[in-house]
Amino acid sequence: MSKAGLHRMKVSPAETESVLRLLAATPRRIASLSQGIEISNLHFRRRQDSWSVYAGSGIRPVSGVIALAPHVMVEGFGLVSIRQARENYLTTNLKQKLARYHDDPDSAFWGWNNIWLHPDFPAWNIEEYLSRISCPVLAMQGEDDEYGTMEQIERIADKAPRVELLKLIDCGHSPHRDQPEVVIQAAARFVNRRLSI
Repeated sequence: MSKAGLHRMKVSPAETESVLRLLAATPRRIASLSQGIEISNLHFRRRQDSWSVYAGSGIRPVSGVIALAPHVMVEGFGLVSIRQARENYLTTNLKQKLARYHDDPDSAFWGWNNIWLHPDFPAWNIEEYLSRISCPVLAMQGEDDEYGTMEQIERIADKAPRVELLKLIDCGHSPHRDQPEVVIQAAARFVNRRLSI
C-alpha cells in the first residue's frame, strides 16, 4: 500500500477485508476527504454504493461522519478541472509533488483521473443512498473547490436527516490544508457533541 493509504484500483479483496476488520475494531467515526472514503466503497462496490452506505448500512453503527469536499454526483465543471489536472500531470512537476505522498504517483493519479474521465462516469450518483445515513454528518465544502460546488453538500443535507454544513471561504478542494484551524475546530466540536451523547 502507498503512504497515502489504499488505492481503489490496487486493493485486493483480502486487503479490503483487513481494512473493514480494522474499522470494526476502532471507534465508530468516519472522516473522509473527497473520494478518500472509498475504502468503504470497495466493500460495497458490488452494490454500487459509496461512503454513505457504510454510514447507513447497519453493519456497525457509526456515531458520526465528517466529510470534507465530498462528492455525491458528478458536476460538469469538475470534469473540466480534472481534464486540466491530467494536462498538468503530463506537463508540470505535479508527479513529483504527488510522489511526496504516494509510493506510486502514477497509480494514484491515473487511477483517480481515468475513472473520473471515463465516458460512463458522468452518470455516477449516490444520492439515492443518502437517506440511509442515520448518524449525524458534518459536511464541509470550500467555496473555491475546483472539483465540486456547494451543491454537493447541499444535496447531502437535502437527503440525509442530520447534516450540519460548513461552507468555507478562501478554500479549495483541501479544506484541511486551506483552512486547517477552522476544520480542526469544527471537527472537534462535532466529535465532542457525539461523545457527550
